[in-house]
Amino acid sequence: MIPYEIMRARILPFAVYMAFIAIQSVLFPDETPLWLYLIQISFVSALLIFYRQDYLELKNKCVANFGEGLLAVGVGILVYFAWVRMDFPWALQGELGEGYKPFQVGGGLGIFYAGIRLFGASIVVPLMEEIFWRSFILRYIISPDFLSVKLGEFTRLSFLITVVLFGVEHNLWLAGMMAGVAYNLLMYRTRRLWPCVIAHAVTNLMLGAHVLLTGQWYWW
Repeated sequence: MIPYEIMRARILPFAVYMAFIAIQSVLFPDETPLWLYLIQISFVSALLIFYRQDYLELKNKCVANFGEGLLAVGVGILVYFAWVRMDFPWALQGELGEGYKPFQVGGGLGIFYAGIRLFGASIVVPLMEEIFWRSFILRYIISPDFLSVKLGEFTRLSFLITVVLFGVEHNLWLAGMMAGVAYNLLMYRTRRLWPCVIAHAVTNLMLGAHVLLTGQWYWW
């Protein structure tokens, strides 16, 4: 029997993150309040720090060797390039909306909010989501005693369910599924969580740079 605390450490940060998205969709359906995202990322960051000792799968080195690091970065780049080309109307849940616009407040405060968004997207979200999806859900589907399942163990059912749910989590469900496939395959190849975190971080960082350079805020 897995201790409840071990499961909670992997579920709670993700659940809190999704709860804030639900709150935003209900209270602010037509906008993305800058201050709400700041609170959201602060709560999730605090939970990740609080539970950091429980994440045994992150105790090893970030990169085992140069080849693994190159592979992780490469996957992240490829997912970014595919993502920004998959905003098909039929592959969208709801509407993209106007997105997160940090510079609407102007000046230094806008730079601050842009930095918060980049930090949240490229550091907090990859850690939180990979701990939940690739470390927990991917293994929990194989066995509720998920810690007994080695990282990167493959079954068709766990692969398909994780890809579908990861896609449904995002407005761009097809792009989400594509990313889910890529990160899952990276997990199967390396059998380590850090490469997935790195790839996810690279994707989100490049998407953030894309948004800031093009002003296409709907990606945020």
